[in-house]
Amino acid sequence: MTTTDSGDLTVADPAGARKPLAFPPGFVWGTATSSFQIEGATTVDGRGPSIWDTFSATPGKVDGGDTGEPACEHYTRYPEDIAIMRRLGVAAYRFSLSWPRIQPTGAGAVEPRGLAFYDRLVDALLEAGIEPMVTLYHWDLPQASQDRGGWVNRDIVDEFVDYARIAHAHLGDRVKQWTTFNEPFCAAYLGYGNGIHAPGIVDPASALKAAHHLLLAHGRAVTAMRAQARPEQEFSLVLNFSTPRIAVQDQAHREAARKVEGIGHRLFLEPVLRGRYPADVLADVAHLDALEPVIKDGDLAEIAAPIDWLGVNYYNPTRIAPAADPLVETPGALPGLRGVEILPAEGPLTHTGWEQEADGLADLLRWLAAQAPGLPLLVTENGSAFPGDEVTPEGRVHDPERTAYLLAHLRAVRAAIQDGVDVRGYLAWSLLDNFEWAFGYDKRFGLVHVDFATQQRTLKDSALAYAQVVAGNAVPAE
Repeated sequence: MTTTDSGDLTVADPAGARKPLAFPPGFVWGTATSSFQIEGATTVDGRGPSIWDTFSATPGKVDGGDTGEPACEHYTRYPEDIAIMRRLGVAAYRFSLSWPRIQPTGAGAVEPRGLAFYDRLVDALLEAGIEPMVTLYHWDLPQASQDRGGWVNRDIVDEFVDYARIAHAHLGDRVKQWTTFNEPFCAAYLGYGNGIHAPGIVDPASALKAAHHLLLAHGRAVTAMRAQARPEQEFSLVLNFSTPRIAVQDQAHREAARKVEGIGHRLFLEPVLRGRYPADVLADVAHLDALEPVIKDGDLAEIAAPIDWLGVNYYNPTRIAPAADPLVETPGALPGLRGVEILPAEGPLTHTGWEQEADGLADLLRWLAAQAPGLPLLVTENGSAFPGDEVTPEGRVHDPERTAYLLAHLRAVRAAIQDGVDVRGYLAWSLLDNFEWAFGYDKRFGLVHVDFATQQRTLKDSALAYAQVVAGNAVPAE
């Protein structure tokens, strides 16, 4: 990504008025989506079923019984969506490829019609002056791969590497930015640990095995793609983080935060950065006897294949306290977590029940800069869902809460940059209202409102505010 200058960016103001807070020249502004959430067309042009097709068709798994149809019909409406991106003025679009659209059974034969769709999308983006940023995997595993064991089965590592080579070889003449995985935390912990995401397996030990295989697939795929890459290409991984917050600065509370941060953050970060799992995290999850048995000689060296930048997804903090019993299992997403209470979020909350704390993003970026000195960061997802997004008779969507959330978090990014953190860009989640996984279509994260009955797109006030930020390369002062 474009190099930025992290020096002081405050605009001089002799008259005393608050000027907009400028970002460095070359800062990358963009939006983000994922294949299953927007494409629709789940049974056309040879696409095979994914685990999310199976999961969403299972009664009780997704709110409202919603499925990946019709989503946003992006498969046919992508020219309209690119035109919206041009209206926003963004320079980059992060999207994911659908593995079952390219390899319907997750291995073997390639579906040329699937590749042809991404040809059309990439070419249209480039024609519009928008840089395509490809994510290879955003959770829609081919169902056939899951039938062979999914991410718990080590064989899937080589299958993913083959898929990565195919996609990269086909699109690499036009796409410079490549990400292996979006949020392996969610794919492993929510899919195999507590089962609230596809494939819906509830087994903490399987979650840790899946996490290791996802990391190994990342490292091997980066190495494989670099072997056939052009000089200007860059490779990355996107991780999600929830800044831990404790109310008391004592040893017990700090220990609770360490456990959460370890299983939730450092288990994914340290193997990539340093080629090792943190010893304290291995000790925390040792009672599951899951992670260490699947680590083979040479795995960690492969996982640590160098990346060019780290993608950072942030939505909310997590409030933590020590439990009275240090060995009691902690309910929630983190496999093996014991002796910790995850406290209720503090309001005001988003429609998903998540706490709003922009300072958590700034603190996270500073923490990551200390963890990974010299590694550029890119905010690859940040956004919010709120109820009440309705199109007025005048064709407007007023969403003041989302607009306030967006601008507050942009100020947080800018504050981290002023503190010397090398943040290269910001990609708003999401371009469109979409299928929001287990929330179905009820939770709307889009800058653009989608009427799912008519597929009418309407820019929300938050989109107009974002367009102003992009145009000025600056966020209004608070």
